[in-house]
Amino acid sequence: MMSGVTSGTGSASCRFAHYFVVCGLDTETGLEPEELAGESFEQSPLRRSFKSKVLAHYPESTDRSPFNRDAVNMLCMPHGLSFRSQADGREHHFHSFTVAQDDGTRSYGFVHTYYEAVTSAQITTAMQTLHQMHHVEHYSTSSLSSSSASSPSTSSTDSLVSSMDELDADSLAARPLSACLGCAAGSFQPARDTLYASKALCLLTPLPFLHAARHFLSQLHQAVTSHTAPPLPLESYIHNILYEVPVPPPGRSLRFHGVQGPIVCQQPGPEELPLGDYPLGEAFSLLGVENMVRLLTSVLLETQVLLYSQDYQRLMTVAEGITNLLFPFQWQHVYLPILPMPLHHLLDAPVPYLMGIQRKDCSQCSTLDLSHEANLCFVDIDNHRVDPPEDLPLFPDQPELIQELNEVLLRFGLQPHGGATTNPAPAAPPCLSSLVLEDLMEDRRNGNLGGEELAMLERLQALARRCGGMEGGKTLGRAFQEEEEELNAAKMNVQLREVFAGRFTAIFGRYEEFVIHSAPDLESWLGNRDGTSNFDKGSFLSAQPAPHLHFLSWFLETAMFSSFLDSKVLSRWADQEPLQRVFDGRLEREHLYNTFEDDPGNRRYRKCSVLHKSAQAIERRLLKADHTAIHPHLLDMRIGQGRHQQSCFPRLQADVLAQGHNTNKWSSRNTRRSDIKRPVTTETTSGLGNDQREKYSTGRRSLHQSKLLDPSPSAVTQIQRGFVEGLLSECRLKTRRMLMERMGKESVELGQGKASITGLQENTLIHSLCDLLERTWGHGLLLKQGRSALWSHLLHCQANGEKMEPPSPAESPVSNGLDSMRLEEGLAPPKGSFVQDMRFVQTMSEGLSEVGRARAWIHLSLEKKVLSQHLKLLLANQNLIRQLYKSHAFLLCEEEREQFLFHLLSLNTVDYLCFTRTFTSISIPYRVVITPMKKLSIAMTMSNPWVCVSGELGDSGVRQIPKNTQEIFFQCQNLGRLSTLQLGQENSGLLSKCLVDCVVVHNEITGHTYRFPCGRWLGKGVGDGSLERVLIGQLVSPRGEEESGRWTGTPPEQSSPPQSGHMGGLGSLGRSNSNNRLSSVQVQEEMREAVNNLVKHFHKAEQERGNLTALLCGEEGLVRSLEQFLLHGFKSSRLFQRSVFIWDFVEKVVVSMETADQMGDLRGSTELCDSLCHYANAINASPRNIGKEGKFQLLVCLGVRDQLLPQWLPLLAESHLTARLYEESALVQDRAAVNSLSRILHTLHEFPITLETALIKGVDL
Repeated sequence: MMSGVTSGTGSASCRFAHYFVVCGLDTETGLEPEELAGESFEQSPLRRSFKSKVLAHYPESTDRSPFNRDAVNMLCMPHGLSFRSQADGREHHFHSFTVAQDDGTRSYGFVHTYYEAVTSAQITTAMQTLHQMHHVEHYSTSSLSSSSASSPSTSSTDSLVSSMDELDADSLAARPLSACLGCAAGSFQPARDTLYASKALCLLTPLPFLHAARHFLSQLHQAVTSHTAPPLPLESYIHNILYEVPVPPPGRSLRFHGVQGPIVCQQPGPEELPLGDYPLGEAFSLLGVENMVRLLTSVLLETQVLLYSQDYQRLMTVAEGITNLLFPFQWQHVYLPILPMPLHHLLDAPVPYLMGIQRKDCSQCSTLDLSHEANLCFVDIDNHRVDPPEDLPLFPDQPELIQELNEVLLRFGLQPHGGATTNPAPAAPPCLSSLVLEDLMEDRRNGNLGGEELAMLERLQALARRCGGMEGGKTLGRAFQEEEEELNAAKMNVQLREVFAGRFTAIFGRYEEFVIHSAPDLESWLGNRDGTSNFDKGSFLSAQPAPHLHFLSWFLETAMFSSFLDSKVLSRWADQEPLQRVFDGRLEREHLYNTFEDDPGNRRYRKCSVLHKSAQAIERRLLKADHTAIHPHLLDMRIGQGRHQQSCFPRLQADVLAQGHNTNKWSSRNTRRSDIKRPVTTETTSGLGNDQREKYSTGRRSLHQSKLLDPSPSAVTQIQRGFVEGLLSECRLKTRRMLMERMGKESVELGQGKASITGLQENTLIHSLCDLLERTWGHGLLLKQGRSALWSHLLHCQANGEKMEPPSPAESPVSNGLDSMRLEEGLAPPKGSFVQDMRFVQTMSEGLSEVGRARAWIHLSLEKKVLSQHLKLLLANQNLIRQLYKSHAFLLCEEEREQFLFHLLSLNTVDYLCFTRTFTSISIPYRVVITPMKKLSIAMTMSNPWVCVSGELGDSGVRQIPKNTQEIFFQCQNLGRLSTLQLGQENSGLLSKCLVDCVVVHNEITGHTYRFPCGRWLGKGVGDGSLERVLIGQLVSPRGEEESGRWTGTPPEQSSPPQSGHMGGLGSLGRSNSNNRLSSVQVQEEMREAVNNLVKHFHKAEQERGNLTALLCGEEGLVRSLEQFLLHGFKSSRLFQRSVFIWDFVEKVVVSMETADQMGDLRGSTELCDSLCHYANAINASPRNIGKEGKFQLLVCLGVRDQLLPQWLPLLAESHLTARLYEESALVQDRAAVNSLSRILHTLHEFPITLETALIKGVDL
């Protein structure tokens, strides 16, 4: 079936190409050195770079894509104009580039660069003059050095003048090359040498039609260098591709004609992955599979990515290959895969970027002066190396993904380890007879050959393969080989991309369930985008496999994911963006076939199942073109125009190329106009008003991409100003997010809200804050030590101010005494300076790099609530900052700097344990102070007192307190967040006793102070006779104020201790008067709340659970609530003539049960009675003297752990002693209340309760 013939005449958006550009030497302006190329004048003029110019571009401009002359010129010749002589290599080469518009759309440039003979006498004379000057300079330099060595008194100026007098033009010309010391090349003589200048032919297209554009430009260059003129003037072919070749319709292919032969391009269908023509196989061959996955992870997490290679096209191949693998996400930051020399100031950009720079003469990356390295992924393409940032998480299921990618590459004959060279040799120009055979091949692809013709073509192919084809042109076998290679490359491209698309489909298959649609209309959403969350990140992360959480928690904070969610929310009021529409369509098909697993947390790796199908689709389009564009034809040109001159690109007739209408004599050949749609762009906001679209676009991008390509001083100043404003805005948003999320979590701990952040997310936010500080301190940096800009500044300050630093508290006896007084009062000691914190970080035995040390210092300062204060002191030395930084640096912008510090100061309103939880293996010094009850004039007499401090990371072991002191200082491995403290003494009779008010533990590094309230006697014959107590801690804020709701401490005393020496306490009837004020409803409500807190504790993620001991034994814990229940309605203690504890009641019930069992009168379950008796007797037999309060607490904790407590309560309630000891209105006498409490406690059976060692030590149960 014949394919339709289509025309591209019409709007620019429908055309294959927007512009044809010629860049090169402007003979009118002469030679202008490229000052920003960074080259030395010691180089030969033939090795220097000069300014190139846009010599011509057609058309003048288009509506949708205005022509950016300076940007196109820079990107066509990124290193400037270069010259060669006939003795130098003059290989032509190809590269491409991309130009981003302010609205996010991109256009692609494809450049064929070759060398053309210079015919201008003015230019050749100028080059000769430069050579003579270069020769004189090197000769005078060598003469100067030799004369200085022999006669030190000779003036250097006199030597230079004399050398200039001795030399003239003739002697310079006659001087041999070996006599010119320092010359990199020989002299240039117009009469002897031919001068060549580089010239670039460029095609700008709206879509990345890499292979088609490359073939067209290659054929155009072949026509210029050919001995014979092409069939038509070059204007015909250029006019044809600019105005008569359309963009292929989605899902179709198009054939058009270049100068030497047909060219095929294609566009994916609406349900396929977007067009990606750059060879991914080459990128994987250059870097290897593991390095490509590592690079993709860095890009997904929006680090700074710098590509490095001698070959510009390699930079584009890797950059475009990586961005094509991001589907359905899109890179949102600076994107310049080829960074021309005039734009190298952008390497100083304090934002995420993906840029590429050319390697100079095999130089190493160590020669690069980069201000940002803390979060940099450096990709040395030529040496096949990827250096990612520190602590980069693994991509989800990375080993399985690498294995699947290896299988794809091996199917196409590529080795997955990288390091391969993939530079194909340029194809020879086809001869005319070869073109006839290519037409036959094209007819075969289109199905237009009959049986006999097809058989003849097959015999020709076999003959070509045996004989090697025809001399002087491209063989038929070579043509088939090239066609097969391009087809395999396209199939490999789509299969590699499908593997990654399948991974994102598996990871985010249910993302729509977590999207939050809170805004009622578009205006309210646009007006409050920064203050609302579009995604329930905590719930999403809780449903993911644990190994994936590190990567996903970082990725959910990126701009590309935020933009993806914005597009999803915006689709309620506007058209859905193309990439998201394709992705959501895939998810719908997956849901339709029910391929998602019910439990995503245990998701198994599944290989991509559409590889074969996707490869078939692209193979069908490339083997048989669906449409054919109009052939090039003669134009209405003036006589004499278009004359062929070998190896010289002609001056094109501008009037016939300026526009596409009224120039086509064969417009009637348009048999059918295909439905050609506007190319897919990254910003589809149809349905929005102009104001709304402007507000939406402004919110998504703060930097104008077009400004980045302007090297003028005013534009550079504006760009740097934009970076400063962007850093301040990012700091404002980041600190606000950290503040709101952390305050939300604290409100949950107070029982006032729903948690919206996990510890993993909190770590991610703090890591992003570290990255922000590194980028801020790296902006405009001149002098740096190591990879970290912030740590480098700290080292400079440490070197400058070491002698002025005051002694640390540990070194000052006076300060130490004052700190002890503050600790006795439960207050935190003063905070140290940032240099003291630096010293500790430097002594940490963690093997930290400079970046790791800077992050540790930030974590420590944030935990101590002194980050803003420390940074303010760091910035106080303005003289040092002016030495270290350029004038445009953020740190030299006073107003923005102050606002930056103010935003960081807001973080002091919340508490972080980021340093304590991150650096768990370091050694921390602790100070413990025991505070007796001051209002009683009783001396503190303790016999060999000891403490044991426990935290979430372990315990300190038993630490003996020295005699006649109330404090101890010791050092041990980081205990984490402190939870309990054991305080005890030896049994030395009735004289060793002390009424302890509290124990205070101070972390000497983080400054955290924990207060462990006691309010009880410690000693024989007083209180409950305990010689050991387990105290529950609570954090005292650095400001000295107790944080009442953060952790619950040991229950305080309800009444003053009586002078008789008996003290009411936990489980004591000495507090019964206060308990009588609690109604039965209040008691039951407290009991339900205590159990509910335990249930909520276990429903949190494991890493987010608080202190279980506090929930069991704290002031509002289960033990205290149950004690309140058992105290309700208890009769007066006068019946017993002494203070009676609940443990006394339990012991009497146990004795009664054992007696009844011996008498055979035991009622109820013998097994339950035996368990209660067994546990009570085991606790009494424990060698620990924990007192009656401690015994009751231990019984409750063991009963909860072993799921026996709900069954013990009815036994206690049904005992005959209960009626004697309790009033009739007591809750324990209410069968319904007891059964209700048992049912409530039964809900705890589904949770595994693990008790701290401090609670159960010495009891073998």
